[in-house]
Amino acid sequence: MDASTSPLERTLCDRALDRAFAGERLSFEEGLALLRSANFLELAQAADDARARKHPDSVATYIVDRNINYGNICVSNCTFCAFYRKPGSEEGYVLPLEVILGKVRETVELGGTGILLQGGHNPALPFSFYEELLSAIRREFPKVHLHCFSPPEITFFSKLFKMPLPEVIGRLKAAGLMSIPGGGAEILSEEVRRRMAPGKATVKEWLAVMEEAHRQGLRTTATMMFGSIEGPRDILVHLGHVRELQDRTGGFTAFIPWTYQRSEGLPLASAHPTGVDYLRVLALSRLFLDNVDNVQASWVTQGLKMGQVALHFGANDMGSVMIEENVVAAAGCRNATNEAELRRLIADAGFTPRKRRTLYEPAE
Repeated sequence: MDASTSPLERTLCDRALDRAFAGERLSFEEGLALLRSANFLELAQAADDARARKHPDSVATYIVDRNINYGNICVSNCTFCAFYRKPGSEEGYVLPLEVILGKVRETVELGGTGILLQGGHNPALPFSFYEELLSAIRREFPKVHLHCFSPPEITFFSKLFKMPLPEVIGRLKAAGLMSIPGGGAEILSEEVRRRMAPGKATVKEWLAVMEEAHRQGLRTTATMMFGSIEGPRDILVHLGHVRELQDRTGGFTAFIPWTYQRSEGLPLASAHPTGVDYLRVLALSRLFLDNVDNVQASWVTQGLKMGQVALHFGANDMGSVMIEENVVAAAGCRNATNEAELRRLIADAGFTPRKRRTLYEPAE
């Protein structure tokens, strides 16, 4: 705590740390006090203890999969995104089916078990494009897990094709969709989203997709991109939304926070969160989300060494070997690894590496 911390905040923070070490549920204000004022190493220890209570075997998991961006044409105009291109851009693309199938084949040959499919909000593609894409992959690669289409994409489908949300998800599931990634959440605070992503799904719409997916038996992840224009309260609002929905559905398999990756020329280019900022929010996420089993380290945005450190700040999963990644790379953040190196890094951090599949079941 610094000298500017008020006596009331100090008292609240001390109480919150005591409750965190005891494994008790934190209130909104307690979580906020920890985020703002907790001693960095005490926060780390509390998060590490919470991780150990859920995962006492000192195992850190990882997955071999691929993030295929089937297209980059988008009408959302998000102020933080360096990846998308507007309709009509010469740099816009939609991958042909044979190219996508080739990428899946290569993933399987490299020992991959899952495919993450995401793209922009492209008004020119028919709904049949997505159904045929899923069914073609399922037909040729029946053992590959299809983890596809973020909530903003699914919301976009519902609006563009004038189709109720349950029908959209039901038809995608029938075509081969097996789970839904938590992308496009950014910060689940309406005021922040209006400034960052005015053309994207609202907080209520993002949550509605997840709740309907859970109702239909699909598991999902939840994410948070922080370190841009939000404040500490916005982060707690976001975590509160995730925890409340998880209380009702139990459908989230994991939570993945990462920092905004700035790119020159974008309106949010001045943001520059540090590694300490990342670790503080990661630890707080583990403590506040007491009903989410898995917290993932984002080495793709933070670097491999920081990924190792994250395993001692509450994370129990190192995420993906990430055979392919385009969105973060478009912002200039290019970290890469392979399975052997990721296993070594996990072991060097003091954990037993274990390969998993998308829904956290063992893959070996």
